[in-house]
Amino acid sequence: MCGWYMFSHMEPDTVVPSKVAADAEVMASVEEGPTDTFILADISQDDAFVTAPLADTASLPAWR
Repeated sequence: MCGWYMFSHMEPDTVVPSKVAADAEVMASVEEGPTDTFILADISQDDAFVTAPLADTASLPAWR
């Protein structure tokens, strides 16, 4: 008896591509405090932001 299964096909990629608004205004900032925080926000939308500890973010040269 085998402990594995064989599937006849793979599921398609179920991630829906995001749509980017042409009028979006995106800004980045660093909030200083006990833990410096990187903030990336779309200021054209309410509650459209992400934050991460600054130490965990990539520098611009690392993105190139």
